[in-house]
Amino acid sequence: MARSIEIGKGGAQGQHGFTLLELMIVVSIVGILATMAVPSYQSSVVKAKEAALRQDLSTIRDVLDQHKADQGKYPPSLSALVSAGYLRVIPKDPFTGATTTWQEISDPVNGGVVDIFSGAEYVGTNGTPYNNW
Repeated sequence: MARSIEIGKGGAQGQHGFTLLELMIVVSIVGILATMAVPSYQSSVVKAKEAALRQDLSTIRDVLDQHKADQGKYPPSLSALVSAGYLRVIPKDPFTGATTTWQEISDPVNGGVVDIFSGAEYVGTNGTPYNNW
């Protein structure tokens, strides 16, 4: 004797889907998991920006030293590094998102940019403000 199975029918009681309670439990679990993931994600974003800032500062400082070695003096501005071909573009500060917020430190005697710092007023994960890195 063959039994026919109707598609779309539930178990013996003929249920058709989920109850409101079951849906609320699933949504609550997903909400709890998302709440736990957001701080970890935000922490990762900050660490990535810090790594980018360290790399940008290192690169620009190296280029400043290269300019000094080649030309015998530091460049008058960061834009001079671009026009001289030492940089393709001035990188954006990862925290301010702008190329114009870099703090250029000039040599009071000979002039020219001798160092650079971030223009961000935030404090890094190491406790030091980004504008002191």
